[in-house]
Formats: sequence, structure tokens, C-alpha cells
Amino acid sequence: MKGYKFLISFFLCVISTQIMAQSNNASVSAKEALQKLVEGNLRFVQGKSIRPNQSVDRIKEVSKKQNPFATIVGCSDSRVPNEIVFDQGLGDLFILRTAGQVSTYASWGSIEFSVEVLGVNLIVVLGHTKCGAVGAACKADDVPGHIIALTNAIKPAAEKVKHMDGDFFDNAVKANVAFQVVSLRKLDPILSKSYNKGQLQIVGAVYDLETGKVNFLSEDYINSVTK
Repeated sequence: MKGYKFLISFFLCVISTQIMAQSNNASVSAKEALQKLVEGNLRFVQGKSIRPNQSVDRIKEVSKKQNPFATIVGCSDSRVPNEIVFDQGLGDLFILRTAGQVSTYASWGSIEFSVEVLGVNLIVVLGHTKCGAVGAACKADDVPGHIIALTNAIKPAAEKVKHMDGDFFDNAVKANVAFQVVSLRKLDPILSKSYNKGQLQIVGAVYDLETGKVNFLSEDYINSVTK
């Protein structure tokens, strides 16, 4: 009986949190969220970052609840700190980072949590130039330990652009992002359902290590490279 009551309380808590988060995020559409990221990155590139939501008051505010307006699926590379390059602060972004931004079950569950429970309407898959994980996948050499799980996940994208014009490495970085975007759009049951209904947008971008600029991939490119 106690176990039953605990489960009821748990699910009520989850539902309550979900309703609250979705209500709070109702005014932040995917379009608005994307615009905030674009504007923040522009400030960063121009050296005009305002570093919002980083005060002591903000710390206290977000200690009560989190209400991120976007989810970033990015690379672990130390040179791409998401809040800094998008000029955002505490509680603004829900972030997952792995080398080559490769996603597996734990990552998928975390992304779904951001959408289903926190009410996020925008997911950005953020790759970057000169990505070491992508570079390893472009080579035929074996890699040690569990790193092979990363390169194996990236290799299909690298193979797709192997004979394209331009720099193979740069093309592979972009293709890897595009493949990951499409994979998340098709991920059942939560992401695919929300995406197909138009409630959720999933886009791809590449951060330039030399300029600090985030370049978003066009739908035409994503469609062409993932066919």
C-alpha cells in the first residue's frame, strides 16, 4: 500500500512539474528561442556579450525550478562552452555534451526529458570545426578503448561525403551534424511525435573555432546530405 501511494505521489509530482514547465515555456516558441541564440552568438562574436542571468538573484531564482528555452546537443570540446558562445546564463539552456555530440540511450532520455517535462520547443545539434572525434572517424586507423563507439557512430556521415568537393574533414563535420539532426527527428516516441506535429524544432549548426560564429545548417543541405 505504501509503495502504491509512493508511485501515485511520484507521478503526480512529475505531471505537476510538466504542466508548470510547459505553461512557463508557452511564450517561448522555437522561432523565438532560435532568435535568442542567434542574437546571443552575434553579441559574443562582436565582443559585446551582456552575460545575462548570472547574478546572485538569478542563482536563487533557478534554485526553485528550471525553465530552459532551448536544448543544446553539443560536443564535449573545451573550446565550445555553450552558455558563453550563445551569451546566455543560468537556467537558460539544457545542455548535453559528448565527443562528436554522439547520442546514445542516456542522452536520448535526457533530451526527451527536456521536451516532455521541461517543455523545451527547440533542440540544436551543435558541432564545431576541427572536431577531433570526427577527424578520427575520417581516418582508417583503429582507436583505443571505448572511443571506437564514437567513431563508429560518426563514420556513416563521413563516408557519405568522402567524394564530395571541398575539404573532407569540414564536410564530415557538417554531415555528422545533419545525420544527428535527422536521427533525433525520427526518435520515437517523444521527439518524432512532437516534431511531426510542429511543436518541436530540431536544427543543426556548426561553431567555427577561429571566429566564434555559429553557422546554422539549411534544410536543403540537411535533406541533400542525408538522403
